[in-house]
Amino acid sequence: MPGLGEVATLFLKLGAIGFGGPAAHIAMMEDEVVARRGWITRDRFLDLLGATNLIPGPNSTELAIHIGHARAGWRGLVVAGVSFIAPAVVIVTAIAWAYVRFGALPAVGAVLHGVKPVVIAIVVQAVWRLARAAVTTRWMLLLAIASTAAVAAGMNELLLLLLAGGGAWLVRSVRGSGAAPLLIAPFGLIPLFAVFAKIGAVLFGSGYVLLAFLRTDLVERLGWITERQLLDAVAVGQVTPGPVFTTATFIGYLVGGPAGAAAATVGIFLPAFVFVALSGPLIPRIRSSPRAGAALDAVNVASLALMAVVSWQLGTSTLVDTPTILIGIVSFLLLRFRINSAWLILAGATVGLLLLREAAGVTVMQ
Repeated sequence: MPGLGEVATLFLKLGAIGFGGPAAHIAMMEDEVVARRGWITRDRFLDLLGATNLIPGPNSTELAIHIGHARAGWRGLVVAGVSFIAPAVVIVTAIAWAYVRFGALPAVGAVLHGVKPVVIAIVVQAVWRLARAAVTTRWMLLLAIASTAAVAAGMNELLLLLLAGGGAWLVRSVRGSGAAPLLIAPFGLIPLFAVFAKIGAVLFGSGYVLLAFLRTDLVERLGWITERQLLDAVAVGQVTPGPVFTTATFIGYLVGGPAGAAAATVGIFLPAFVFVALSGPLIPRIRSSPRAGAALDAVNVASLALMAVVSWQLGTSTLVDTPTILIGIVSFLLLRFRINSAWLILAGATVGLLLLREAAGVTVMQ
């Protein structure tokens, strides 16, 4: 199949360096498949992004699946998704093994201290480029401003997207066309798969929503893990590259070893492949309808507003001292010269480790 190998190579790389959560993953994909490789247009990328925000599941993984399908057909759909997920699954499984063996998480703070400012720069760059393609009218500019303000004020992400899309549909129409809990018995691989498949099939929103679902099912209802183990699992999902949903891999390993990790991982990601396969063929039809196309345009702008607010929130918690501010600024400037984000992330990790070493040396001397 033409393009299958390059799809696998690209998404394996993105899965291995994709620190920073969905906004960062989306930014890296835009840079690689639109700006660098020209696999799809920026408008097409925006449509795929908007579509992923309207179905449950991990947005960045679903976007990878969409891109794989656009580049290499149905095989590409599977290969892109699996390739993007695989590096994180391997890394999280290794951390889970160390956690079970030694009872603690490996230290990753120093690496993240240097990587996070780079991630901020990548996201800001992508939001700017995508906004230039999406915000093409005065109405879209007003929508972008209103959406950003609404998210910053705490509006639910899905509600914002529905209001934006529904409002645009109504405006275009006026102008004319010119879940009950699962009752599952004691632990087993099939019940474990079922729990995570249910979560993957119904979950909208951020990692905080994932935390709430996991706590309700696994801590309170089933008692398979403790509160502390849940928080550690979510932390691992946040600090490792790739999809945050690999939190499921960590939990699966805790309760069922390697087989449990596999069952939980397949369970939580499988719905994403199904939803993309079902919704992907509808996107061209949506775009061809004036009213549905207007709604999709509005959802695209609202999605960028979400990314903008996330980048601001990450920035305020990440750019906290002179080194991180300098890393962020330098990374943003280098991205303007088309430096590959993978090299910037590697450089950021190296700087973080050097800063830790220097701080340790100062402490010993004192």
